[in-house]
Amino acid sequence: MIIIPRSPRFQPSAFIRLIPNSATPPVAMTSKVLPIHLYSLDSYPRLRFPELKPSFLSLKILQIRCAKRSERTGKQRYPSEKKKLKLKKKTLVDIKNRDEGFWRLSKLGVPVHKDPGKDYFGVSDALLEAIAKVLEFPVSSMLPPEAFTVVRKSFDARKLVKEPKFVYTVDMDAKKLLNLEPRTWDFISRLEPKVGLVEYMPHERVPDDLISMIRNFERHEKIGSTEGGDGVLSKGSSRIETRKKPKVAVVGSGPSGLFASLVLAELGADVTLIERGQAVEQRGRDIGALVVRRVLQLESNFCFGEGGAGTWSDGKLVTRIGRNSNSVLAVMKTLVRFGAPENILVDGKPHLGTDKLVPLLRNFRRHLEELGVTIKFGTRVDDLLVDSGRVMGVKVSDTRHELHHGSKNLGCDAVVLAVGHSARDIYQMLLSHDVHLVPKDFSVGLRIEHPQELINNIQYSALATEVRNGRGKVPVADYRVVKYINEEDVETSSISGETSRSCYSFCMCPGGQVVLTSTNPSELCINGMSFSRRASRWANAALVVTVSEKDFETLDCHGPLSGVEFQRELEHRAATMGGGNFVVPVQRVTEFMQNKLSVTSLPPSSYRLGVKAANLHELFPSYITEALQHSISMFDKELPGFICGDALLHGVETRTSSPVQIPRSGSTYESMSLKGLYPIGEGAGYAGGIVSAAVDGLYAGFSVAKDLNLYQGGIESILGEAQRNMGFVKY
Repeated sequence: MIIIPRSPRFQPSAFIRLIPNSATPPVAMTSKVLPIHLYSLDSYPRLRFPELKPSFLSLKILQIRCAKRSERTGKQRYPSEKKKLKLKKKTLVDIKNRDEGFWRLSKLGVPVHKDPGKDYFGVSDALLEAIAKVLEFPVSSMLPPEAFTVVRKSFDARKLVKEPKFVYTVDMDAKKLLNLEPRTWDFISRLEPKVGLVEYMPHERVPDDLISMIRNFERHEKIGSTEGGDGVLSKGSSRIETRKKPKVAVVGSGPSGLFASLVLAELGADVTLIERGQAVEQRGRDIGALVVRRVLQLESNFCFGEGGAGTWSDGKLVTRIGRNSNSVLAVMKTLVRFGAPENILVDGKPHLGTDKLVPLLRNFRRHLEELGVTIKFGTRVDDLLVDSGRVMGVKVSDTRHELHHGSKNLGCDAVVLAVGHSARDIYQMLLSHDVHLVPKDFSVGLRIEHPQELINNIQYSALATEVRNGRGKVPVADYRVVKYINEEDVETSSISGETSRSCYSFCMCPGGQVVLTSTNPSELCINGMSFSRRASRWANAALVVTVSEKDFETLDCHGPLSGVEFQRELEHRAATMGGGNFVVPVQRVTEFMQNKLSVTSLPPSSYRLGVKAANLHELFPSYITEALQHSISMFDKELPGFICGDALLHGVETRTSSPVQIPRSGSTYESMSLKGLYPIGEGAGYAGGIVSAAVDGLYAGFSVAKDLNLYQGGIESILGEAQRNMGFVKY
């Protein structure tokens, strides 16, 4: 019985259409329409089935529909809805000339047993099979390899995938494909963009190196001239011939300093590049003396010298600022121009290794010298020359003289401060000029070392035999782990009041070694490095915990340089625990987890200056130690076997990033408290790695050149804008 309240919408005689499920054939639906009488509540509730009549045309049908959900619009949309809408709009591309553009095909998987291996970046038969599957082309062998270009290749051995595989991103030239194989037209005509898988590009994305980019840009754009119109672009050159070139002093020859110098020199500035350390040739000899004879050169070591701290490291070129951004591609292409292997443009995890960085830096230096850049190695900046709140130059001295003998002044129109995060004396000098410095969060911890064979087995299982000391089919295994630690995860509450921290692996060096990065004999800190082949017996990585200004105060470190003092305190403790002479305190991971120290022999270490068994619990405040213990136990669940008797912890790792940030303008890169000073790179707190530091340097170079009227701007239309947030560039 169906009872419906009195309403003018309802007729006493009506039909309710009973809709069957989707499995019911459409023909059977007519037989499901039953006539029934509906009575209101004020009538006697009864239901009567009338006799069926041959015609139903005079009867009205009552349709019952569900209410349509109102769609959220604008700011009312959930983030997930906004993301879906954005992706949907991205795929709705009006493709007019399918046969003339380019198609980017992503996530093409090729099983390991079918792929030629990690060092092959061409188009193999197995890759053609994966491409044919996307195109729905029946015979992969008919596809011409010349129509495809590999733009990215990475290795995926995650446990969640069915089998280890190489993953490709490929660009397909539709016009060339049709010329070589016309029978593919029907398949290209049906190809549609799919988010993250298939993308249509009207033109091929061909990255250019920074030098060519600047020179090509100058051919089409009017270059800013000096007052009176005396600036002229010389034929066949990127230089601006002016009556007086502006002088720029670039302090530091790390990635940011080198790329800032390159941009400024190409645009016509008179650049002096000042480096406290030595050129890579002499620097290599100084590092050799440290490793073999324990002789530390205070100004030429693993931290100071041509190329910066990254030269004697793994040479990692991975970055989190957008691998496909124009600025990153320009940096990578420039490195190739100076001698880096071209596979860094394709490799999913590109790295160079120290052995490849040394000749690259030599070529970079020669190009700068050809542009007229004056390079002063072994020269320390002792002070800034300031007049009326503006930098007028720098005071320098020979680093061979500890008492600053032979000082002289160098006048300039701008100073680009591109020092590394170990240049602590520079921070102190800036404070003397009332330059605003802000303590910055960073991370501290220990460096763990395993046998590389063990990491290969954990990550690859049966495929570990294919590594072959970096010369095999698959890359040497690495790892990246992270854990967020809350207050309830540790027994001891943090004195600083911090309730959560990140604990993660940092600067993982497969097939590498642990090296000394101290810049003072009374301090001890370490890092990791690898050569290009990564053929060492060991794998090492830093396991670090984030610390903030509140943590610095727990060790009675206050003020703008509280982070620096926090680092020094930990480095002094490590030096004392090691017994001096650069001996590193170490502890088995199994014993560190149990907070005990045995007198048994230690597993071998790659650190060449000697190790000493010590209880590393005495190194840090208890809340940092417990955070490390908890995170290591979680890492062992993700990587079974991570905690083992062959794993050795080395102390201490403190210089993961700059402990200071020098506030600057987000648009001009100029210091907020001193005119004419441009703080850039990792030491200023705006980068974290070779690529991000180089990108920061090139953007700063253009900004300084614009302030000096060397060009009118517009390069951002080619490179794209730098990532900004409240005046700070975040990498």
